[in-house]
Amino acid sequence: MEKAVKGSWVEIENQVLSVDERAPQVPEDTKETPLMMWTRGFLIEESAAIGEDVSVYTLSGRSVRGKLVEINPRFEHDFGNPVLELLETGVSLREDLENL
Repeated sequence: MEKAVKGSWVEIENQVLSVDERAPQVPEDTKETPLMMWTRGFLIEESAAIGEDVSVYTLSGRSVRGKLVEINPRFEHDFGNPVLELLETGVSLREDLENL
């Protein structure tokens, strides 16, 4: 089993609200799941394995405790696939502005 060592970049998770604590106005499918929080930071403990309760030091200087879920997490978000209509509109608008 892979272990993180002190100072490793890791991700932890915490349950912020249980299903019973969710606000009554949230959508039905949302009410059925707890509200979770994921935090990335540098491991404070000497070593830890996935699933262990650990503390991390975040880039914003906070110390946060939670369950270790990933070692060396990477950012996987993007802006999705290009939208052809928006690309064409941008080119067309630029041409129109140049011709004013």
